[in-house]
Amino acid sequence: PDCPFSSHKLKMPRMFIVDAFIDPEKPFSGNPAAVCVLDDLEHLDDGKLQALAAEMNLSETAFVSPVMDKRADYYLRWFTPGCEVSLCGHATLATAAVLLATTKVGAECATLLFDTLSGVLRARGRSDGAITLDFPQGTCAVEQDRKCVEDLIEVARGGLPVADVQYSSSTCKLLLRLADGVSRSQLEQLRASPDALLKAHTGKVKGVIVTLKGQDRYDFFSRYFAPWVAIPEDPVCGSAHTVLATYWSRELGGKSEMLAYQCSPRGGELEVSLDGKGRVLLTGRAKILFKGEVFC
Repeated sequence: PDCPFSSHKLKMPRMFIVDAFIDPEKPFSGNPAAVCVLDDLEHLDDGKLQALAAEMNLSETAFVSPVMDKRADYYLRWFTPGCEVSLCGHATLATAAVLLATTKVGAECATLLFDTLSGVLRARGRSDGAITLDFPQGTCAVEQDRKCVEDLIEVARGGLPVADVQYSSSTCKLLLRLADGVSRSQLEQLRASPDALLKAHTGKVKGVIVTLKGQDRYDFFSRYFAPWVAIPEDPVCGSAHTVLATYWSRELGGKSEMLAYQCSPRGGELEVSLDGKGRVLLTGRAKILFKGEVFC
C-alpha cells in the first residue's frame, strides 16, 4: 500500500517504542519515545509528521533518516503530540539505541552524528551498553522578574518550600530549587496540575523544572512539567538536564561529573558531565520494547 511517510511504495517506515534513560534496577522505567525510521525525512510534509506524533501520543516522537551530508550521518526531528521542539534528549537517546542496534552504520561505528534544529549532535555508544549524548549547555541565571512567574511558582511547588528560582533563556525553562529540608519522597509525591500550570502562566516559560539537592549516591533529583508543549509531565527529560547540569555544578562547588535521578512515577537515571567548553554530556541506557511498520 502507498504510504505518505515513504517515497517507496513497497517500503513501509519502521517504528520503534524505546524506553530511554531507564533506571537499570526498575522495569518499564525511563521515558518512552517513538522512533520512526524513514528513507527521506527532508521532503515530508510537517503536518503528516505532527499527525503521526499525535497518533503515537508519547512525550516525543523522533523522525530520522539518512542524510547525504558531510556534516552528519542522519537528519533528526522531534515532535510532541502538539508541536515540534528544537531539542530533545530522551528521543535522541532512543534514536541512537535503535540505529546502533539495527543498522550497519551502528554496527561498524559507535558514534552517530545527527543534523537537528539545535545543530549537529553527537551520540556515542559505550562498551557497557550505555549511550552518551553531546548537547549544548543550557543557560541558568537568577529570575529577575519573579513577579511575572509568582502564580506559576505557587502551582509548581505544590506547597513545598522554595529556596531558589532561576530561568534558562536558552531553553525557556523555569527552575525551582526546593529547600534542602525537603525529602526525595516529598518531591516524588508532588502534584502539579497541567491545567493549573497553563492558567498560571502563558508567557516566556515553556517548561518547569523542580529540583532538590541529592542524597546517597545521587547529586540531585528533579521533576519536569511542560504542558505548554503538550507534555503534562516528562518522565525523564534530557534537555532539562542541560540546565540542571549548569545549576548544580555551580551549587556543588564546580563539580563537573554528577549522577542524577528524575523522580517521576516512572523514574530514570542520568550521568551528567560538563566539558568546560559549553557542552553537556548526558549518558544513559535505553531499552527497545516494540518494533513494527507504519501503515497509512
